[in-house]
Amino acid sequence: MSAVPAPESGPDAGATWHFGDPLGEQRSATDAVVVVDRSPRAVLTLSGKDRLTWLHTISSQHVSALGEGVVTENSSLDGQGRVEDHWLQVDLDGVTYLDTEATRAQPLAAFLTKMVFWSEVTVGTADLTVLSLLGPGVEEAPLLETLGMPALPDPWSATPLPGGGFLRRLGLREVDLVVPRDTAADWHGRLTDVGVRPAGMWAYEALRVAALRPRLGVDTDERTIPHEVGWIGGPGEGAVHLDKGCYRGQETVARVHNLGKPPRMLVLLHLDGDTDRPSPGDPVLAGGRAVGRLGTVVDHVDEGPIALALLKRGLPADTALTTGGEVAVAATIDPDSLPGPDQGGAGRLAVERLRGRAR
Repeated sequence: MSAVPAPESGPDAGATWHFGDPLGEQRSATDAVVVVDRSPRAVLTLSGKDRLTWLHTISSQHVSALGEGVVTENSSLDGQGRVEDHWLQVDLDGVTYLDTEATRAQPLAAFLTKMVFWSEVTVGTADLTVLSLLGPGVEEAPLLETLGMPALPDPWSATPLPGGGFLRRLGLREVDLVVPRDTAADWHGRLTDVGVRPAGMWAYEALRVAALRPRLGVDTDERTIPHEVGWIGGPGEGAVHLDKGCYRGQETVARVHNLGKPPRMLVLLHLDGDTDRPSPGDPVLAGGRAVGRLGTVVDHVDEGPIALALLKRGLPADTALTTGGEVAVAATIDPDSLPGPDQGGAGRLAVERLRGRAR
């Protein structure tokens, strides 16, 4: 197998893009099991007795009483409720682990350090890397034996691994090994020895896009609010909890939830496959006018060329779209990816009742 490196200009520079058969790797990820080296991920640590109660006050998720081994998404918002950082988090053996995009590791660490003040918290980094196992074969006996456990933990939970690091399960078919970097090659070899197929980031990204899962800094921009990309929900459901104490950006979160509608929506686009591919960040046009921005663009084994996009909310599924930028291609919205009917909170319902009475 010949490892083809990921594009240097993309967020996965330094990782493997594929091993010579990118579509076959995707097929194995849906029918069997593959391992993807996601080494560009960065891992931060929080230690100290105040780590969870302190993090609760400065982040958007409810984590003050997060149980041992419970995995959740979390985020940091700016004063206007726009997403600055997004990470996965778990607390194990007195340490809270946060992993995020490599480009955001230093800014996130700097922000957290700045916010410590008098709390007993130490912000650090961990020399850990992420190996992702994808596919229905994650629960097969030979793989479980290699992992050293009789069964996988429940979804959205984690357990320590022998030799350091931990295993976390995010879904029925997705398991991450977060292991010391100097053991990653050994883990990779042990997994492939029991029939796990190596796959590159292309396969991981194709499945992520098809599942409508956004990626920080690629499918989001400086204006993104959590409602636009589905990052609303409690532990295991999203990164922004709607029933917790004050945190930066909470006013916008509550206002959009109770009274308004998010200005944009995350959708799946099907792209014309007969031309070159457009690039993340390119505008999406309708009738020559910009109606959104393109996110991740990838070729899927079943769906063909697809992309995530943030589009003006309420845009009909049958709107004729094209991409702007250097490469212009026709695009169509996958109707199944459109958000459901808007259901405002109590504040919006109250406003609508008042408007009805006024009439």
